[in-house]
Amino acid sequence: MKTCLIRCVWRCIGVGAMLLGYASGQTSIYSTASGSQPSAAVFGAVLDASGAVIVGASVTLGSGNRDLLEAITDAKGEFRFGAVAPGKYELRTAYPGFKVQGTRLVVGARAPAAVRIVLAIADHHETLKVNGQDGSLSTESSENLSVIRLDPRQLEDMPILDRDVIGLLSRLLDPSSMGSGGPSVIVDGLPSSERNIPLSEIEEIRFNKNPYSAEFARPGRGRIEIITKSGSSNYHGSLNFGFRDYRLDARNAFAVERPPEERRQLEANLSGPIHRTKKNTFSVTFSRIQDDLKPSVYALGLAGPIRENAAHERTSTLISAQYTRRMGGNALSFRYVDFEWSNRGQGAGGFVLPEAALNSTVRYHQLYSSYRATISPKLLDEFFVRVRTEETSAESVLPGVPKIVVIDAFTAGGAQVDNRGTDNRMELTDTLSWSRGRHLLKTGVNLPVFGRFGSTDRSDSGGTFYFSSLNNYALGKPFSFLQQAGAGHLVFWQKQVGGFVQDEISVRHNLKAALGVRYDWQNYGSDGRNLAPRLSLAFAPGKGQKTVFRAGAGIFYDTLSQEILAGVLRLDGTRLRQIQLLNPGYPDPFLAAPSFAALPPNLARFSPTLKSPYILQYSFGIDRQLRKSLTFTATYTGTRGVDLYRSRDINAPLPPFYLSPPDASIGLFRQVESSGGSKDRTVVAALRGNMTRFFTGVVSYEWGRRMNDTNGPASFPADNWNPRGEWSRASSDARNFVYLYGTVNAGKYFKFGAIFSAISGNPYTMTTGLDSYHDGMTNARPPGVPRNSLHGTGTATLDLRWSREFPAHAASKEGLRFSIAVDAFNLLNRVNYISFVGNLSSPFFGAPVSASPARRIQLSLAAKF
Repeated sequence: MKTCLIRCVWRCIGVGAMLLGYASGQTSIYSTASGSQPSAAVFGAVLDASGAVIVGASVTLGSGNRDLLEAITDAKGEFRFGAVAPGKYELRTAYPGFKVQGTRLVVGARAPAAVRIVLAIADHHETLKVNGQDGSLSTESSENLSVIRLDPRQLEDMPILDRDVIGLLSRLLDPSSMGSGGPSVIVDGLPSSERNIPLSEIEEIRFNKNPYSAEFARPGRGRIEIITKSGSSNYHGSLNFGFRDYRLDARNAFAVERPPEERRQLEANLSGPIHRTKKNTFSVTFSRIQDDLKPSVYALGLAGPIRENAAHERTSTLISAQYTRRMGGNALSFRYVDFEWSNRGQGAGGFVLPEAALNSTVRYHQLYSSYRATISPKLLDEFFVRVRTEETSAESVLPGVPKIVVIDAFTAGGAQVDNRGTDNRMELTDTLSWSRGRHLLKTGVNLPVFGRFGSTDRSDSGGTFYFSSLNNYALGKPFSFLQQAGAGHLVFWQKQVGGFVQDEISVRHNLKAALGVRYDWQNYGSDGRNLAPRLSLAFAPGKGQKTVFRAGAGIFYDTLSQEILAGVLRLDGTRLRQIQLLNPGYPDPFLAAPSFAALPPNLARFSPTLKSPYILQYSFGIDRQLRKSLTFTATYTGTRGVDLYRSRDINAPLPPFYLSPPDASIGLFRQVESSGGSKDRTVVAALRGNMTRFFTGVVSYEWGRRMNDTNGPASFPADNWNPRGEWSRASSDARNFVYLYGTVNAGKYFKFGAIFSAISGNPYTMTTGLDSYHDGMTNARPPGVPRNSLHGTGTATLDLRWSREFPAHAASKEGLRFSIAVDAFNLLNRVNYISFVGNLSSPFFGAPVSASPARRIQLSLAAKF
C-alpha cells in the first residue's frame, strides 16, 4: 500500500510540473521529477500532399481533452517533444490553408518511431493515420504500402556505398517501367540528370509513391523522387569524412593481385537563419571526392592471357548554396550549384587495355528556384524552375592511333574519341491544387527539357578495325573498318512539354479514387496523340480499415534521349562523313579499295512513321495490417510495351542470300523506328515494420517474367529484315529477386544497418561472332537459336553498417556530436559474376569475364551540431 501511495504522489508531481511548464510557455520540453517512470521523446515531420515540408505548422500533444505541449515545426518541417511519459496521446497539427490533422500515438518505454504527418488542403475529406498506432491503413493513392521512403535518420543507418543513394535505390527499379533514357529521377519537383547529390542535402527519398499519378511521366517503379533540405531556423552543420583503402578490401576474382585503390570523400554542410526573425534562411554544401581506381584487365592476346590493373582516376567538386525566404504561408527559394568532374582512364578494364581508355570532363552551373504560395485556404500553387549550362569533353589517352577491336578477346590502340559538347537548358513545373468538398483537383504543366545542345565530334578520325576472332587477327583479316571525317559540328533544340489534370475523389470514408490524364509532346518523334489516362482505386472494407485493396491502370509515354537525337542528326550526309569498309586491308584499309572520299557514306534518320512509345501498365494488390507495427503488401503488375524504340539498317543486304545492299551509293542506313514491343508480369510481396524484437525494416520478394524484341533505340536486330525474330526473354528477365533492408538493434553497442539483395541470373545471347548477314555486325545467332537463350548465374550481396554517436558533452544530446561508422559491402565476399560471353568465336565462350567488387570496407568520421 505504501509503495502504491508513493507512486501516485510522484505521478501527480510529474503531471503538475508538466502543466506548470505548459502554462509558463515552455512548449517543447516535458520533464518529470527525478526518479519518476521512464520517458521518451516524440518527434517527426509535417509535410503537404506533394511531400514538401511545412514550416511553421503548429503541433499540439494532447491527452484526453487536454492540450499538454505545443511545438512549431522548424525549417526542415520537424518538431520534437522531449521526455514524454508513457501513455496514449493525440497529435493535433494545424497550418493555414490545410485541414487540421489528428494523429493518435502510443508512447511506451522506448522512443517511438518518427511520426510522419501529411496535411491535406482544407476541406479535402481524408483521414490519415500513422500505420500501427490504431491498426488502420490509409486509402490515399499516395499511401500505398509498396512505397519506400528514406529520411535522414534512416539514411544515416543504412550502408550506402560512396554515399550514393540513387545507386542504392536503382536496384529496386523495374526495367519495364523505365524509359529509354533510364531511371527517372525527380529532384525537388523537376526531372533531373543529377546523380551527385550530397547525402547531407537530402531530406527524403521516395520510390514508387502513387504509381499512377498523372503528375509524372513514368510509373512509380520507374522513378526516384528526391526532396532536398531547405535552410534551418536554427544553426546546424555537419562535416563528414569517408575513405576506403585497398588494404582493408578483398581481391577481386579477376584481378591478379589486390590493386592499390583509394577513395577520399569530404562533405560539409552549414545552414541557419540570416536574421533574428528566422524568415530568411541559408544552406551551404561543399563536397570533394577523389577516387583512385584500378580496374582489372581480363583479356587474351596472341601472346597469351593479358592480366593487369589499369589506372582510373575520378575527381569531383561540388558547391551548393541556397537562400529561402518565408512570407506567411508562402516560401521562395533559390539554389545555385557548381559542379566539376574529371575522369581519367575511363573505359579501361575487362577486354579493354589501358591504352584504349579515354579522359573526360564535365562542368556545369545550375540555378534552381521554387515558389510555394497558399493563394487561399482551398488553393495552393507550386512553381519550380531550373536553368542549367553544361560543358563536356572527351579525348583518347592515345590520340591519332587506330583502334583495334578483337570481338570478346581484347581492345587495343587509341580509344578514337574526340568530342566537345554544350548543354544549355531550362526545366519548369507549375502545379495548382484546389480543394472542394470531396475533391482535390490538381493540374499543371511540365517542361522536362527545353534546351539548345551543341557538339563537335571528331571521333574515329583515325579509324577502328574490327576482327571476329583472334585467328583472323593473326592473319590480318578484319571484317570491318569504320572511319569518320569532317568537323561533325551540330546544334539542335530539344523540346518536351507535358500537362496533366487529376482529381482525387473521396467517394466514401473508406473508398478513394484518383482519375487523371496526362499529355506529353516532343519535337522529334511525336505524332501529337499522346494522351495518357490514369486511374487508381483504394477500398478498405470493414470498420477497422486493416485491409486495403488497391487497383490501378495507366498509359505512360517515352521520349528520345539527347544522345540518340545527336547521333541521328549528325549523320545526315553533310555534317559528318562516316564510312564502313567491309573486309578491308590491314594495316592499310584502302590498299585494295577506293579512297575514303569515293566510298558510300553511312546515314541515319528517324523513321517517317516514328511515334512516341508507350507502356500500358495495370496492377492490383492488397495492403494488410498484421499487427500494430507490422504490415504486409502484395501486388501483381502487368505491363505491355507498344511502339518501342529500336534501330534497323534499312540498306542491309537483302535475303535470302544477303550479298549486296539495295542501294550501293550509301553504306549503313540506320533508321530509328518505333516497331518494338514487350510484355511483362511481376508479383511483389513485402513485409515491413518490427518483424522481430531486434529487426525493423522491409523484406521484399519479387517474381517476374519479361519478354521483348528490342533492347532500346541503340539496339539492332540480328537480321535487319526480320525484327520479329528477336522476340524472346528480355535481357533483364531475372525471375527471382529478394531484397531486405533495415536495422538490427540488439543493444547499445550492437545497432547495425543491413541491406541484403539476391537475384537470379540474367539471360544472355549466343552469337556466331561472324558477319553472317554482311552488314558489318557480329550479332548473328546460329540457325534456330533465339535471343537470350543462355543463362548466367545469380548474385547475392550482404552490406552491413555499424555506427556510433558520441555527444561532445555527456549531459546534452542536442549540441555538438561526433560519430564513427564502418560499412562493409559484400561482407561475405561472395564472387558475383556479372558478365558472360555468348560469342562462339571467342575463347571465353560460356565463361564469366567480370564480377562485382569483392568485399570493401568504408570508414567515415562525422561531426554534427
